[in-house]
Amino acid sequence: EKDDLKTQIDKLWREVNALKEIQALQTVCLRGTKAHKKCYLMSEGTKHFHEANEDCIAKGGTLAIPRNNDETNILRDYSKQSAPQVSEFWLGVTDMVNEGRFVDVNGMALQYFNWDRAQPNGGKRENCVFLSQSSQGKWVDEVCRTAKRYICEFLIP
Repeated sequence: EKDDLKTQIDKLWREVNALKEIQALQTVCLRGTKAHKKCYLMSEGTKHFHEANEDCIAKGGTLAIPRNNDETNILRDYSKQSAPQVSEFWLGVTDMVNEGRFVDVNGMALQYFNWDRAQPNGGKRENCVFLSQSSQGKWVDEVCRTAKRYICEFLIP
């Protein structure tokens, strides 16, 4: 009987935590924007690439990773609307591990790229990627230790 009670309590805790996660996600979606099975949330301030990604992870997401033109346009429009004066935002794309091989922040290969003309051009110096408003959402590689605004992405179950 005692084990039974413990099992029930454990189950309730898991349910409470799952509900908390869903609630947090809904709050994020309300404060940011929702598209397909993702929510995006603009950062308040600027951070280096790594700090930006850590911040997104702490909130339960990652830096935004556009997977197609549609998602790029959503990010472009959302950032224009939520931070009209800012033209550069970190994306969750990097070639830190293998020079010239850009992957997402989870280390997964990308099927979609949206490089600006003559990009990427930074070689070993520029290993992180930002979305450029001035070139309609095209990607540019950049030194990771540059402080920029960023957009976090959250997957909706």
